[in-house]
Amino acid sequence: MTSDLTWRKSSFSGSEGGNCVEVADGVPDTVPVRDSKDPHGPSLAFTADAWRSFVAALHTGELPHHS
Repeated sequence: MTSDLTWRKSSFSGSEGGNCVEVADGVPDTVPVRDSKDPHGPSLAFTADAWRSFVAALHTGELPHHS
């Protein structure tokens, strides 16, 4: 499944490269996530609700993130 997806770098990934998270759009009710340093390695799949909660926690500062 993940080889057919179009991946993009998350807006929360730093611009220096290295520690980048990529997500894929277009999968109903699921948000695939992978490490950009290992594009052929494993990926994770989150429910859309879980991903929205995670992103909201980053926006509110509940979860710290590094840019």
